[in-house]
Amino acid sequence: MTRQERIAALKAIAKERILILDGSWGVMIQKRGLAEADYRGERFAHHNLELKGNNDLLCITRPDVIADLHDQYYAAGADISETNTFSATTIAQAEYECGEAVYDINFQGAQIARKVADAWTAKEPHKPRFVAGSVGPLNKMLSMSSDVNDPGARLVTFEEVYKAYREQMIALHEGGVDLYLIETITDTLNCKAAIKAILDLEDEGYEPLPIWISGTITDRSGRTLSGQTVEAFWNSVKHARPFAVGLNCALGAELMRPHIAELARVADTLVSAYPNAGLPNAMGEYDEQPHQTGHQLHEWAEQGLVNILGGCCGTTPDHIRHVAEEVAGVKPRGVPERPKAMRLAGLEPFELA
Repeated sequence: MTRQERIAALKAIAKERILILDGSWGVMIQKRGLAEADYRGERFAHHNLELKGNNDLLCITRPDVIADLHDQYYAAGADISETNTFSATTIAQAEYECGEAVYDINFQGAQIARKVADAWTAKEPHKPRFVAGSVGPLNKMLSMSSDVNDPGARLVTFEEVYKAYREQMIALHEGGVDLYLIETITDTLNCKAAIKAILDLEDEGYEPLPIWISGTITDRSGRTLSGQTVEAFWNSVKHARPFAVGLNCALGAELMRPHIAELARVADTLVSAYPNAGLPNAMGEYDEQPHQTGHQLHEWAEQGLVNILGGCCGTTPDHIRHVAEEVAGVKPRGVPERPKAMRLAGLEPFELA
């Protein structure tokens, strides 16, 4: 299939059933017990910093590991798998002094996922597989000061964030992803820079791809790290006309549910959710079992809250298998038609009918 045929198929399937996303990448990579040499490979053999933990580099140095993880998630029932490019921007990679590798990480990450997805589609043409280009948050924020004594202090400018995301988007696009997934959003202004990068590329002649936006509620307050409520967050990004909007990470399913319900109420597009496997224990590990995650997300599906489900931190292919089995045959959420109104947002939403 061509990319536009795949996008059309993705949108058609979303009307018929709940789509399944893959699960955690970090926990699965940790299970492989990789050494420093795996991260260095030949290209970074003489790099001056320790690279273990920079999982995105594995797209270059251990593509076999990344391909195997895509394969496991597709085998578990995932329709969509994310590229291993969560931190593949010049800003995030500066911590490891690997900025020069950003294009290659994203391009190779997209190519690896594309090859595995296409192999599964050829094997099971009734269930095509799709690739989402993972665009993660940055370690620097535009909305919040970097200095408690100076409210206007920032470590980056909007132009710098825009430029970093633009480079990532180009590489993901040229590598063959089917859609962009701007995920784990803690700062809406950073997200808006990513959105602008995508829309500008379309204006410059790049083939339009669906945009999927996924924010993060950081605690029980129901707000993002930059302070927005769920509805205010939606009002801030709805101009992008995203294919889907949702929440991921931070909270387990139990604590995330009311926020997903609120998003389902206000968003006139598909709603996604991929929570962690509960909250981490004292050792930072996740104890929620696959059947527990599957049961909770089944209830969300039955209540008509979601269109796309998957897993974040702590989830494994077994978690995704249970989720896929639990929601098989459950109708996806119907997208509501909201009355026309001017909807604005600061930290709180504002509506003028």
